[in-house]
Amino acid sequence: MVLRLKSCIFDSFILYSIYQVFANTGETIGVSSMRLYIIRHGETEWNVLRRFQGRSDIPLNDEGRRLARITAEALSEVPFARIYTSPLKRAYETAMIIKGDRDIPVIEEPRIIEIGFGEYEGLCCGKEHYNIPDPDFMNFFHKPEAYKPPRGAEGIDELKARTADFLQEIVYNKDMEHDTVLVSTHGAALRGLLSNISQVGIEDFWGSGVHKNCAVTIVEVKNGQMVITEEGKTYY
Repeated sequence: MVLRLKSCIFDSFILYSIYQVFANTGETIGVSSMRLYIIRHGETEWNVLRRFQGRSDIPLNDEGRRLARITAEALSEVPFARIYTSPLKRAYETAMIIKGDRDIPVIEEPRIIEIGFGEYEGLCCGKEHYNIPDPDFMNFFHKPEAYKPPRGAEGIDELKARTADFLQEIVYNKDMEHDTVLVSTHGAALRGLLSNISQVGIEDFWGSGVHKNCAVTIVEVKNGQMVITEEGKTYY
């Protein structure tokens, strides 16, 4: 009887200690923070040819669909509450492959569409077939703070502004504060999201570089604070 009583007192002390830890940190037992899975779309033929896609609506190729299916299998147990996708085919199809037959709402979000290259869309940046007339255009990659967009294109500052607006809207949405969310987007748009999360200037826009097709980055969000916990992971 005495041993049983001591055991009950000890168990109560442990539970109270755990309660105090969560009370002091403001966390709730059993309730997780928001988690974002941000993915770059699968491969397209223009990716293979090193042609700038921008807003051009290029679909996935067979390899892109294969990579998306492999990634979908790896993420099949992730409990996505909703999916945001760029309206362009390559991002939308990637999102739908990962969704599979699960009943998850899919929202087309123009603020995570790819940066526009205007009159240079479709031109090649590969060494063998490089045909971009502006000798300073590659500042886009090598010196983004000096990049001057061609006619009809979007600036990196504009891209950062709209992706920041998207992030602010979802991370401060109380209805989503414990959700796991998939965001299907593009190479430069993804860097726009990550540069906002990391709070770096345009000069550091590219960070670790352009992610591979179907690479996944995971972001934990708590009380409006975003932390990248894994970046550019591939499952193939």
